[in-house]
Amino acid sequence: MPPTRLYVGPTLRRLRRDRGLTQADMATDLEISPSYVALLERNHRPLTAELLVRLAQAYALDVTALSTHEGADETARLQSVLKDPIFADIDLPAMETGDLVTNFPGITEAFGRLYSAYQEGQLALADKGVEARMTRGLVTEAPDPVAESRRFLGARRNNFPALDDAGERLAQAIAGHDSLAGYFKARHGLTVRRLPASIMAGSTRRLDWHAREIRLDDEMDTASQRFQLAQQLAYLEMAEAIDATVADGDFATESGERLTRRALAGYAAAAVLMPYTAFARAAEQRRYDLEALARQFGASFEQIAHRLTTLQKPGDERVPFFFIRVDEAGNVSKRLDGAGFPFARHGGGCPLWNVHRAFRTPRQIVTQWLELPDGERFFSIARTVTAGGGGFGRPRVDRAIALGCSAEHAGRLIYTQDDASLSPDKATPIGVTCRLCHRAECTARSAPPIGRQILPDDIRRTSAPFGFSDG
Repeated sequence: MPPTRLYVGPTLRRLRRDRGLTQADMATDLEISPSYVALLERNHRPLTAELLVRLAQAYALDVTALSTHEGADETARLQSVLKDPIFADIDLPAMETGDLVTNFPGITEAFGRLYSAYQEGQLALADKGVEARMTRGLVTEAPDPVAESRRFLGARRNNFPALDDAGERLAQAIAGHDSLAGYFKARHGLTVRRLPASIMAGSTRRLDWHAREIRLDDEMDTASQRFQLAQQLAYLEMAEAIDATVADGDFATESGERLTRRALAGYAAAAVLMPYTAFARAAEQRRYDLEALARQFGASFEQIAHRLTTLQKPGDERVPFFFIRVDEAGNVSKRLDGAGFPFARHGGGCPLWNVHRAFRTPRQIVTQWLELPDGERFFSIARTVTAGGGGFGRPRVDRAIALGCSAEHAGRLIYTQDDASLSPDKATPIGVTCRLCHRAECTARSAPPIGRQILPDDIRRTSAPFGFSDG
């Protein structure tokens, strides 16, 4: 049997870029020509055993990191992109996709970047379109950093495989120590100290290089303290990967870029505390039982819910979830979409959704089937969470979070088993927001939908807040 040829173009190019090397730099290190490096990166030449050894020696690599075939991962990523409905009428055999990845890795990467830019553009147009309709054609051009960050995350379905891979490697390194604090001490010479809020002066976490300390507010619960330590570690050891991911976006404001970088650092922290492979396996085994997963990984309910929205690594996808966090006034403070849920980008959400009723039963999970006006159904899990507190008289904020998935995946969740009352046939009809919902008989409506003529009530008053013309 002839030996298997090893083509590692994308891996080699990523390795070189991560180390800030030019092709000429790598050629010098490997004692080959820059043109040969270029051929290797384009998969026009296989990697020989001799070069594999040189790479391992020159960059202190584990040989298996290069010898494992990455083509399958790249192919899975491309196939994931090609599932978009915009490509539905094009015949794209899996064999052709694999050939493209193998023979033209640069084109594959360029296509991925263009698709991400396209997704961001679509979300930006949606934002402007709704804003235009709600202001009678006057589009507000003032940049919104929060919307910028949400578009960046939404265009990528809140999934960043490079950060997941880096997080798993870092988690393995930490496993050799007794704790995160022990790793900080051994790796960075930093001591973790927990101090009263009065000394922290409004900070929950602070890195003091002069004192060689990471200081934490001791009123935070254990899960929050671990997360803050993991996020600080992400800033220290995953900064290059985070910055490279941010660089893939197009931000109009510095604040938008900073918010995105902070979100990615949080993503990286979760990837360290809940490594993708182990977490995805546990989620399936426990049928997405959030409270059981929280105990297994020493995380909070909200951290688990957030992490579940990220399990869309190409080739290893799990149930796609959406996530939203609201306060009692209905203000949205976080929104992530991995399930294609049409969130309201402006105005309030639907009051019939159980995320708003969760405040009536604090800390208890409530479930609900939802049906949108187009007939699409989703299953929603909601519960309140608390931020702050930790001491008598300390300020605290109660919010509700909802995690949901489409009907086709709901059967994989523990919350839908053995309960006849949780039938999709009994789904609650909701709208995205009143201005975009055309359910004329809804008694919970707060505003008329765009494009509908309101009837006078001189002679007849309907039970719904507004009566509409049939035209």
